[in-house]
Amino acid sequence: MFDTLTESFTSAIRKIRFHDDEKALTKALGELKKALLKADVNHKVVKDLIDSVELQTKQSGIGKDQFLDALRKSLYALLDVKGKSGFVYAPSAPTVILMTGLQGSGKTTTTGKLANWLKTRQKKRVLVVAADLQRLAAVDASKNPVDVVKAALAHAKNALVDVVLIDTAGRLAIDDELMGELAEVKAVANPHEIFYVADSLSGQDAVRTAGTFNEKIGIDGVILTKYDGDSKGGVALGIASQIQVPLRFIGAGEKMEDLEIFLPDRIVNRLMGLGDIEGLAERTASVIDEKRAKALTKKIKKGEFNFNDFLEQMESLKKMGSMKSIMGMIPGMGGMASALKDFDLENSSQLKQIKALVSSMTVKEREDPELLNNSRKARLAKGCGLDIIEVNRILKQFKNASKMAKRFSGKSGMKDLQSMMGQMQGARLGR
Repeated sequence: MFDTLTESFTSAIRKIRFHDDEKALTKALGELKKALLKADVNHKVVKDLIDSVELQTKQSGIGKDQFLDALRKSLYALLDVKGKSGFVYAPSAPTVILMTGLQGSGKTTTTGKLANWLKTRQKKRVLVVAADLQRLAAVDASKNPVDVVKAALAHAKNALVDVVLIDTAGRLAIDDELMGELAEVKAVANPHEIFYVADSLSGQDAVRTAGTFNEKIGIDGVILTKYDGDSKGGVALGIASQIQVPLRFIGAGEKMEDLEIFLPDRIVNRLMGLGDIEGLAERTASVIDEKRAKALTKKIKKGEFNFNDFLEQMESLKKMGSMKSIMGMIPGMGGMASALKDFDLENSSQLKQIKALVSSMTVKEREDPELLNNSRKARLAKGCGLDIIEVNRILKQFKNASKMAKRFSGKSGMKDLQSMMGQMQGARLGR
């Protein structure tokens, strides 16, 4: 996510390396302008951003750090629209959200992802209302979305539901029939907020259609979908600055967990290649039990991490979303995220081999890998269908990973990890 934009910024930063004169600044700004236009950012947005960065850099004194600071502040000002981010609850339940968008934008899938986010990370009771009655086999009863919404809201109040997500109909293009239907549903639902779901792959068309929806029906936030695809990223900057509607979430993968809250300060850090440690910590906390995590930390410190622990962590990792999305949150690792675009942890051949190997172990062997002598390894190889060389390779990798985990769990572990991340980030920015 944001790969093209991040590469654009770091490339511009390298242009100003070791220079503190106006010529170097002009070169850096030129590189930034060219890269932003290539990333499909609107030309007016590019001009405003470049002017802001130039002015702030000159006011602070031309230099790499000043340029970085000016770029960071300018991006934040661009993305922080109306001070709204994430999900905003109504003063009293239920919070009713109208989900709108064109057909094919990923609206229904995003509604499901948002419901999952609210349920798993916010611990809310959610009701999803299927008011898209144009969809094949959508309903067997009423064909009137207004009747469906009325009945759903009555049920939500009786069932003490926290959030109601209304999935409305979409069309291939904006038309009077679509807008008329949305206006009727809006009048009945009286939503707390209206979200517009935009396909980021459609580029500037997504910005224009978001603007039209905002003019005709009013929208309070935008959710960008398919950001893990070949999107150049400019649509994110365009919607925020041109439509003046805040981005609220981003869909960055095909899994239900691949929905990220859009917080401007964190997104700016990711655009600058600095990762999002806070976001990663929150996502981790949502899938890992705190007591279990503490117990696991103690085992790692004692060097007692075993295969049962490994498989448990793999299951937790799958719930966190795509590997590309996770890597993008780690400082200095954003570049590696692109290489993991098509990596599927659950269906990876290596993980399948490890699972097969572990399944062939006895309970004691899983708990104590040190028991695995040559005769036991030979038995395991036959049991899991791998040759002895592959078995030894997997066991060696596991042992090395356990040692590294133990090292970073010690008193100086965090300093070592921060030092390593700092070196990687320094290399990325050309320091």
